[in-house]
Amino acid sequence: MSLHGRFIEREQRVLYPIYRRLPIAIARAEGCWIEDLDGKRYLDLISGIGTNALGHGHPRILDAVRTQIERYMHVSNLYYQEPQIALAEMLCQRTGYRAVVYSNSGAESWEAALKLARRWGSLHGKTGDIVTFSGGFHGRTYGALSTMDKALYKDGMGPFLPNTRIIPFNNPEAFDQAVGPTTCAVGLEFIQGEGGIVDVSAELVARIAERRQQYGFLLIADEVQSGCGRTGDFFAFERYGIRPDIVTMAKALGGGLPLGAILVGEHLIGVWERGQHGTTYGGNPVACAAGIVVLEELAGGVLEHVRRLGERISADLAILAAEFSGLIRSIRGRGLMRGIELTEDATHLRDELLRCGVITNATATTVLRLLPPLVLSNEEWSIALEALRAALAARSTATAVAATNPS
Repeated sequence: MSLHGRFIEREQRVLYPIYRRLPIAIARAEGCWIEDLDGKRYLDLISGIGTNALGHGHPRILDAVRTQIERYMHVSNLYYQEPQIALAEMLCQRTGYRAVVYSNSGAESWEAALKLARRWGSLHGKTGDIVTFSGGFHGRTYGALSTMDKALYKDGMGPFLPNTRIIPFNNPEAFDQAVGPTTCAVGLEFIQGEGGIVDVSAELVARIAERRQQYGFLLIADEVQSGCGRTGDFFAFERYGIRPDIVTMAKALGGGLPLGAILVGEHLIGVWERGQHGTTYGGNPVACAAGIVVLEELAGGVLEHVRRLGERISADLAILAAEFSGLIRSIRGRGLMRGIELTEDATHLRDELLRCGVITNATATTVLRLLPPLVLSNEEWSIALEALRAALAARSTATAVAATNPS
């Protein structure tokens, strides 16, 4: 039996089968590279689904984590902790938000945002719907599922939360019909990740701004995947000239460790009383120590690198799109958050790339998603680009053969 087969057999004995695994058993990872137990190396263009912002095993993160572990690993939120406060100070200074509420993950951040919005709404007569958009992804918890529309995640798992409304994305007219004087909040990703790397339209953002001024609802930005420099800006919403009331974060914030947060404006301080919200592991000091390094590195030149490399990637992908126009329908995203929309199921190209030694991800059926570490070098992108061209050529040949030899 192959090594892969042995892992499948062992997993089936003990783990509930909820994941679609790639056929890789990981031995170690460093920088932008993963090595399997057979010694094969892969260029990682998904970075733990956007989590390993500084790559695998970044020396400064490892040093910070070791230092903090030697002090203490977990003490709970019954005590003051320097790493929590220091990271929150950096976040508030960088973003201009008033306060941070920590969590363990993006889903827990979204839950906290919904709870805070509902508490605020109960105090201000905004007890109507929380409005979200089709194609969005906010996690797998019940609040998250109640505010997204993907059937795979929801079928047979209801009932869901009342007073939630999901409307078509980038449809200002549908948005107008969905909001009113009692609307509690509107939540969205300014770039949908699981939805296929789709940008919110300037028209919808303008309509949200107008109706927010008119009706006074809260705006929640889900920046779990797009935040912390992923797009070349610290947050994706920064390019739209609008400031959300609540921002949810996770993934890259912990640099590979479980860490999430929400950022809130001054007007939301005091909405929760002490004890109305909490978490055992949220703001774990080891994860916060890693988060401090992430923010320092972003401020030290990583963000500028993402912008420059993002410009090159845009140009390179445009050339590929012209070269393989029969396979590539569109190029999406910015910075190091990219989607290649195909004319076929994206898992075919994902698997072809894996054979070429490059790890990517398929989402929204036809979109190949690229979320590499923010420290991906120009040389490493050249390797990825060569593999992309080879994989697309292989898929073009396979498609042509299938067309001439229908089953």
